[in-house]
Amino acid sequence: MPARSTARVLPPVRPRKLAKVPFVELADGRLQGVVSSGSDIERVYVSSIVAGTLTYHCSTNNNRPCGGLRGHPCKHLLSLADEAVLQYGYERVGRYLGVDLVEVPDQRVLMHHLGGHEVSAAATVFSRFLRHLAYLELPESAEPLPELQWFPAGEVR
Repeated sequence: MPARSTARVLPPVRPRKLAKVPFVELADGRLQGVVSSGSDIERVYVSSIVAGTLTYHCSTNNNRPCGGLRGHPCKHLLSLADEAVLQYGYERVGRYLGVDLVEVPDQRVLMHHLGGHEVSAAATVFSRFLRHLAYLELPESAEPLPELQWFPAGEVR
């Protein structure tokens, strides 16, 4: 059997609804992801919550502001938080965002602790989502991918 490059992948804590929130990650100091529109199949929103300050933003993938941001978090942010908890578990999401887990027992209460609205660019998150989708379309192969060459290679045991 040929040697393969491997990276540890953590399985989701519980199964997620990929149609509603196809992409969620804890990265760049934010809980961020892509949330499908409830009214238009061709529209997605990029939503994010900044760790520490708990400021939030939601916009379409081409940076048009979400109409649901009217002085409070929109439903896309709630969906993002719900799916992040399913993917990573409440404790990990809470630690990453810097939220006291004793004070905030579930993700819906977390929404009430959010700071104000702060605009952030959606392009980086959406670009990562598209790259993620591109990997899913590749044919199965044991050959290394050139853009992932920086992963340490070794024998799989």
